[in-house]
Order: sequence, then C-alpha cells, then structure tokens
Amino acid sequence: MTVTDATMSTLVDSIEVPTELLVAGVWRPAASGRRLDVADPATSLVLASVADADAGDAAAAIGAASEAAAEWAATAPRARADLLMRAFHLMLDRSEELARLISLENGKSLADARSEVSYAAEFFRWYAEEGVRLRGQVGRSPGGANRLVVTHQPVGVSVLITPWNFPAAMATRKIAPALAAGCTAVLKPAAETPLTALAVAALLLEAGLPPGVLNVVTTSDPGPVVEAMLTDPRTRMLSFTGSTEVGRLLLRTAADQVLKCGMELGGNAPFVVLADADVDAAVDGAMVAKMRNGGQACTAANRFFVQAPVHDAFVEGLVARMAAVQVGPGTDESTQCGPLINDEAVRKVDVLVRDALDRGARALLGGRPADGPGCFYPPTVLVDVPLDARVLHEEVFGPVAPVVRFEREEEVLAMVNDTTFGLVSYLYTGDLARGLRLAEGIESGMVGLNRGLVSDPAAPFGGTKQSGLGREGSTEGLLEFMETQYVATSW
Repeated sequence: MTVTDATMSTLVDSIEVPTELLVAGVWRPAASGRRLDVADPATSLVLASVADADAGDAAAAIGAASEAAAEWAATAPRARADLLMRAFHLMLDRSEELARLISLENGKSLADARSEVSYAAEFFRWYAEEGVRLRGQVGRSPGGANRLVVTHQPVGVSVLITPWNFPAAMATRKIAPALAAGCTAVLKPAAETPLTALAVAALLLEAGLPPGVLNVVTTSDPGPVVEAMLTDPRTRMLSFTGSTEVGRLLLRTAADQVLKCGMELGGNAPFVVLADADVDAAVDGAMVAKMRNGGQACTAANRFFVQAPVHDAFVEGLVARMAAVQVGPGTDESTQCGPLINDEAVRKVDVLVRDALDRGARALLGGRPADGPGCFYPPTVLVDVPLDARVLHEEVFGPVAPVVRFEREEEVLAMVNDTTFGLVSYLYTGDLARGLRLAEGIESGMVGLNRGLVSDPAAPFGGTKQSGLGREGSTEGLLEFMETQYVATSW
C-alpha cells in the first residue's frame, strides 16, 4: 500500500483500504505498474496512490467475472442474501472509519459522510431481503393450449461505473442488486474517489464473496478502460451514474454490443414554493435539497421558483440559514459544508454565477470563490435571476441557490419543465391535493412533495428525459440486472 498522508495512515490501521486492483479475488498492481494519486480537496495534499489500470487490466477483470459467472448464478438466493447481510453489518461496524475516509478523499462534511455510509449500507440489507423474494408467474394461455411459465435470470457480466460525489452509496446501489440477481461484475469507481470503493470491496471479501464475483479497476484514463469492457463480448450489462454527456458516449459504445443499460445521469432539479406553503418548512427543505454534500449531488435543488406572496420571506430565511453554514475541511467536526471536489469544479460554479450576475441577478450572499487554499466556494444566494441565465439551465453542482419570483401557479409548470433533464423536483404547498395535481404535471422521475430528500433504497430512483434510463433501488433495481425468460409448456 502507498499512503502519503498521516491522517490516512491512521485510518488504514483500523480499516482495510486496498490500493491495488481487485481481479479474481486477488489484490494486484496494474500491469503497467502505473499509479494514480488521490488528493484531499480541502488541502490538495496527496492522500495515497492506487493502481492505474489500462485496457489489458480491464480485460482481465472481465475475464475473471466471466469465469465466476456460472457458479455465482447457480448459488442459492439465500446464500447470496446471507453474504449481503454480512456486508451490511460489516459496513455498520466500520461506519465511522468509512465516513472519515469519504471525508478525506471527497471533502464532504463528516455529518454528510456518516449519512452516506448509513444509506450505502442499507442497499446491502435491502437487496439481501429483496433477492430472496423475487417471484415469477405461471398462467394459462388465453387459447388454453399451453401454460405460460415466466422466470427471471441474471443478465450476466455487468460493468458498474460510479461517480465521485457519493463513493460508497453509488457503489453499493449497483453492487448489491447485481450480486443479489446472480450477476458478476466489474466496478470502475471515479478517479477522484477510488479509496472508498476499494474499502467496500474489501468488506465484501471479508464477508465471504467468492473470487471473481466482484472485480475493481481504478484508472486515470477511463476512455480506453471502459471501451475495452463494453466491447468485450462477455459483457452483458452497463450500469452508469454520471453526467449526461458521458452517458451519451457510453450508450453509443454499448449499442454495438446491444448491452442492457441502466443510466442515472444529470439533473436540473426545480424547487417550487407556492404561496400557501409553510415558509419555515420550505426553508428547512431547501437546506437539505440544496446543501446535501455541498450541492454536489444530481438530486440537488438547482432552481428555486417562489411565488410572489412568500418570496421575500423565503429568501430572507434562506439567506440567514445559508450564511450560518460553517465552511471548512470535511474532516473537521464543526464543518457543515466542505470543499468542492477540485479546482475545475470551483471554476465551473463561478462561471455560472458570473453569468447570472452579468445578466442582472443580485448576490445576497456569497457570489465569488473563497480566498485561500483548498477548493472552496461559499454558500451563495442569487435573486432577480433572469430566465435566460445559464445557472437555471445547467447543473450547478455547488452551494448556489438561484431564486426566481413567479406570480401565477399556471406559469411555474412551464418554467419547471423547461429543461432537457427530469430527475427530481421539489414542491412545497399547504394543499396536498394541489401538490399531487401539480406533481403529475412535472416531468421528472421523482418528486419531493413537502420533503427535501427523496432517496430511499426501497424506492425506484431514476429520471425521465435526458436524466437517465431505468431505475435503481426497489424491486425495479433488482430487475435491471435480470432478463425475463418465458417457457411455454403443457401439462
């Protein structure tokens, strides 16, 4: 193991954090011998280095998954479930160490990191329970000539690609249903945050995972590595979480092999506050929807539409709450908002804020990058934001809340739906019937009605339009990794 940070060294004394590739149950270096540095975004200091895989390493990982596929598919659902449940308990036992690891490599506050570990572990428990409950069906054909027997079979070798913003939860949200369904897999975590994914894989091995069932490749050059896996004829499934731009490229590559694809892509979540809403509750919800992980979430509220009678009260409350947020290194117990993931992320956020200000918006709070070291951008509230501002049409991925005043309920639905994305929306109103009626008109896969948080392992997570394909979580997430088989027979 190559560890260069003192805090990191303390962690590896209490939890296994591998830094090599996992192929066929063995931790091994990249064939080229290359290493990839992992840095703390709060300080830019290198924490550790991990193996830097190439296309040959990717092919070896697919080969290992393919060799393990038949035996794992034949393993009893209960045995697979027992393994996942052991992994769930191991994650809970090591939750504090995992949270600190996430804070180090990702930068998020310890409070957010602890919540992520709890959420991530729940996918192991949920699919341990759900994997033994899957039912087929038996029926008689309408003409009476035969019986219809329908079962579900594992789709096969699956490629799992996860982002940097939730390095534990995005990994378990894919690993758990794949394993529960009887699939073997290769996980490629983001280059910015590979350590958490490697630690989770180590816990699965400790729980008894057979060699080759889950393989992990880390790389600084994802293009050739992912292409090698997606063009390999042994691969049958791609599950990707990341930007819509990258998702489009992967879909084109996957099309040549006609791979089954699950895509959780970008978002542009609206947060609507109607005149009859409880303003204090709406501000509470806004802080959750906007500031979870410092706004670096595909589910983060991106655009705030507030009806005129409550606009000023909502803005006043939001500014007060955002101004009180403690910004600092994620590993500091007092921190509520950590750094952005890297310097490029800071530049992107600042470009969007500058554009809005140039078009006439006003910054009531923040509005420029923080001085000093680290990748910090302070909580920012913009008002009088014009509808043509880029910040209303592009995913911010930072702690910036642009607020738009609107007059009539009839106009807000058009503004909300004026986007190519449709992942999640938030709506606050004092009238449940009104809220449900409006929710039906919102073009998004999920709606938080008087709630600032929608994620739940038992719920189908996913979007419409260019926010993705398929669903993760719930029974639907398990079926994503399965193929339906129909047998016609008579008796």
